[in-house]
Amino acid sequence: MSQIPFVKMHGLGNCYIYVDLISQKLELPDLPDLARKVSNPFTGIGSDGLILMVPSDAADLKMRIFNKDGSEGKNCGNGLRCVAKYAYERGLVSQKKFHIETLGGIVTAEVHVTGNKVDQVTVDMGQPHLNREDIPMAGEGGATVINEPVTIDGKNYRLTAVSMGNPHALFFVDDIEQAPIAELGPRLADGDHPLFPEGVNVGFIEMKNPSELVYRVWERGSGMTQACGTGATAAAVAAILNQKAEKDANITVHLDGGDLVIRWDAQSGHAFMTGPAETVCEGYFFV
Repeated sequence: MSQIPFVKMHGLGNCYIYVDLISQKLELPDLPDLARKVSNPFTGIGSDGLILMVPSDAADLKMRIFNKDGSEGKNCGNGLRCVAKYAYERGLVSQKKFHIETLGGIVTAEVHVTGNKVDQVTVDMGQPHLNREDIPMAGEGGATVINEPVTIDGKNYRLTAVSMGNPHALFFVDDIEQAPIAELGPRLADGDHPLFPEGVNVGFIEMKNPSELVYRVWERGSGMTQACGTGATAAAVAAILNQKAEKDANITVHLDGGDLVIRWDAQSGHAFMTGPAETVCEGYFFV
């Protein structure tokens, strides 16, 4: 039996088990299986998945994301904030602004420090990818998918698709409490529907006003979660694309776990996410 040092962290309730493979060298077992084991709340630690911090040749560090079903994710906004907090507080980086490599690309993170502790992190999420093929999404519509009519299991919806390094299918609703999250989420998320052959994160948006929205999400590989940083960013982008909000404005996104502030910069085309990151506990997992 071997032991794996871990830290459990969360961003707005979106919690992962973090393992530092930069300051320590560990031989880990099969990673998808390890992710499933640590995520189990009854026989493991309990989380939405596993995130590894590893050396990078292209950035200051790299993160690898494994969902609780063992699949590997491309990006995670809440995970990025937690990695940034860990990296700065544990001395893996010395500057307050630095770069993190993900499978979805390299992003810039900036920590906001009170005393010696990071309480907020701003992440440059990069430019949204809007082409149908970037999602990818099947169909005969235009190059972008903005308020596009779709029929799913005999019901009609209007869908906007945005990728922030991982894909999001977004639906506007009048009442978030009535959104068909449990119905459409598992139907589209895991690649079983022809519209999204590689699966997709499924989000629902209720606009409160042009600078405030409520967002709920069913994440590919994880199911319903308390928060999703890339999804919140995609939701704000979708609101702007559908002329429900404006670029350069700070848009507050209310999630089950708390609030994020998103701004889509008109000059650079990049979307910026600001929110908290918290450490829950640390210890050893035995395998």
